[in-house]
Amino acid sequence: MSGFVDKPEPAEVPGLVHLHTGKVRDLYQNEAGELVMVASDRMSAFDWVLPTGIPDKGRILTALSLWWFDRIADLVPHHVISTDVPEGAPADWEGRTTVCRRLDMIPVEAVARGYLAGSGLVEYREGRTVCGVTLPEGLVDGSELPAPIFTPATKAEVGEHDENVTYEDVARLVGPDTAAQLRQTTLAVYSRARGIARDRGIILADTKFEFGHDDQGHLVIGDEVLTPDSSRFWPVEQWEPGRPQPSYDKQFVRDWLTSPESGWDRASEQPPPPLPQHVVEATRAKYIEAYERLTGSAW
Repeated sequence: MSGFVDKPEPAEVPGLVHLHTGKVRDLYQNEAGELVMVASDRMSAFDWVLPTGIPDKGRILTALSLWWFDRIADLVPHHVISTDVPEGAPADWEGRTTVCRRLDMIPVEAVARGYLAGSGLVEYREGRTVCGVTLPEGLVDGSELPAPIFTPATKAEVGEHDENVTYEDVARLVGPDTAAQLRQTTLAVYSRARGIARDRGIILADTKFEFGHDDQGHLVIGDEVLTPDSSRFWPVEQWEPGRPQPSYDKQFVRDWLTSPESGWDRASEQPPPPLPQHVVEATRAKYIEAYERLTGSAW
């Protein structure tokens, strides 16, 4: 069992129809048929959406995604139309709302990896491959790969694991032309972002994108991009292969949940407990640090 510990009730806003409550975002449709995405402060870990949020997290994710969309616009168009808050919406929607084009979403998590970590490391240790891509011997936790690789996954429902698949699986699922475009665009965006992040003292170890087709059949990038929720960001000065790397993400949350202090058994079917204030504050500080180091702007 997993999913929401406490699933929130969607806000009722005149002229909007609630479509979906995700791990982090709430999705609505306005009267023009456009999507209205609202990034909440919800935090997920180990396939659970936790009962404790991280203040300002949704605003940080939204602002960082918008910053990145501007920097990759020549590589692939994005789905954002505006950041106007719909009339009658809660005041808290300010800074966390994007009005977006509707897309025919491709049912694939488009993942690029430049370093070995996470599920890629687990798979590498089992057979020296990641998503069917053969890698050299001798790599360790945090190793830089000889070249970035496309390692797709199938998208899972809330409370379920994404499943790593091969490029051939993607080609069978969406067709060879779309699969090739996904791989090419994913690696191009990753390479651009990796260079920008590196110039700012951050290693972009891996990241995942979501793409869809617009009504003209063009590939468009959607959802969020290059945030601590969708990427592994490591400080360059602390990178040391052979061990887990310090990270700009929810690591404080994961570490606390698996510690004796939390009292939570991950293998049980019981939901995780609320986060203590010190974990909330440390996690919020990491999100802000990532935003400020990448954009060069104060939060």
